[in-house]
Amino acid sequence: MMTDFLLASLHHLLVFGLVSMLVAESVLLRGTVDHAVLKRLAGIDAGYGMTAMALIAAGICRIVFGIKGYDFYLHNPWFHAKIGAFVLVGLLSILPTVRFLRWRKALAANPAYLPDAAEVAKLRGIVRFELILVAAIFVLAAAMARHGGL
Repeated sequence: MMTDFLLASLHHLLVFGLVSMLVAESVLLRGTVDHAVLKRLAGIDAGYGMTAMALIAAGICRIVFGIKGYDFYLHNPWFHAKIGAFVLVGLLSILPTVRFLRWRKALAANPAYLPDAAEVAKLRGIVRFELILVAAIFVLAAAMARHGGL
């Protein structure tokens, strides 16, 4: 029981960490992306990736070592929808990560470099869509835990 509690707590803390990093990225993408902002974006994005990996590990541990057991998750369509949404968030996050890395490289080559405003706006839209999907994941998690409200 204690293991389940600890894994659930870790899982929830990591989810909130992930959300906070997405919100920070969204806020930083609202203004001009200069050297300082780009450095922050790259650091937050790296933390986001590490948090996502830790979240996957904690989730797997919950499936394997948690109270509900593997069968609960295997036969729960809400769980599959939740994982699908999480995978979609992960796939969407690739583009901002690649752009942040390119921008850092361009900035290193040219200290006056500023990314195109349209590209910044596009990435801001992607990050905000990721946040919407994360909100859907919260709803799917509640449905999963309650067998769809039945």
